Amino acid sequence: MGRWRERFAQGGLAAIEADRPRSGRKPHIDAAEIVRLTTQSSPPGATHWSTRKLVAALGISDTTVLKVWRANGLKPHRLESFKVSRDPKFAEKLEDIVGLYMAPPEHALVLCCDEKSQVQALDRTQPGLPLKKGRAATMTHDYKRNGTTTLFAALSTLDGSVISRCAPRHRHTEWLDFLRQIERETPKDKALHLVCDNYATHKHPKVKEWLENHPRFHVHFTPTSASWLNMVERFFRDITVERLRRGIFRRVPELIAAIKEYIAVHNQDPKPFVWTAKANDILQKVIRANRKLGSKKNEALH
Repeated sequence: MGRWRERFAQGGLAAIEADRPRSGRKPHIDAAEIVRLTTQSSPPGATHWSTRKLVAALGISDTTVLKVWRANGLKPHRLESFKVSRDPKFAEKLEDIVGLYMAPPEHALVLCCDEKSQVQALDRTQPGLPLKKGRAATMTHDYKRNGTTTLFAALSTLDGSVISRCAPRHRHTEWLDFLRQIERETPKDKALHLVCDNYATHKHPKVKEWLENHPRFHVHFTPTSASWLNMVERFFRDITVERLRRGIFRRVPELIAAIKEYIAVHNQDPKPFVWTAKANDILQKVIRANRKLGSKKNEALH
């Protein structure tokens, strides 16, 4: 009533003879159109849609765009990398390695082996600030390189323990030294099944000769472009995130000491990584990916 009185006071009877024009019904938001634009088109001069660009193109609120994106699991700002293996023996190697993980042979150890090369000893150009209430820890974006080392690691799928070694380089000679270390540090009555990638060092003639003279070693190579099948990569990710990425190392020996300390703590209470994906499920995903990539390639050619 107060609004009507105000209108009467301002314009008399003429001001209250009829309702004033209203904004009307809110425009209908087509969620399917938002999804279509986001997934099947790109804005002028850009590779992907942002909230601001889509709001300008459709004349809707940013809240609406974010709500539709969230409901459909869309994150245009993110990009994930991939590479589908083209190994002609992919299925055979996949079944072999997944079989080792899910049903390991009796009286044997399965060791996932690889080297993390060129681990850098990095020092920051200025001291950072520690974590405190209301403020994250800080580090300078630039750094000083103080040398590198290569971490050789063999992860046991049985209990998650790690056999490790650091070396300045990663040639076949260093790989042989690591194999000899594995020979020394594992029970002599156990057969050893090593999961490795196709790096040339692992297939060097002298390595092959050494393996022939040590028959308890059995090497299983992952398919090309499928290093994710090697569970030691998960361990490499953990040590990078938990110890190396924020580390300050003024010399290579400091870096090596930090790596050894991390692995020693890990081995005090190791936890195995449990493999759950079946070989057939993985194979079907790869087949679908190859089909999609093939169709995309044909579209590009035409």
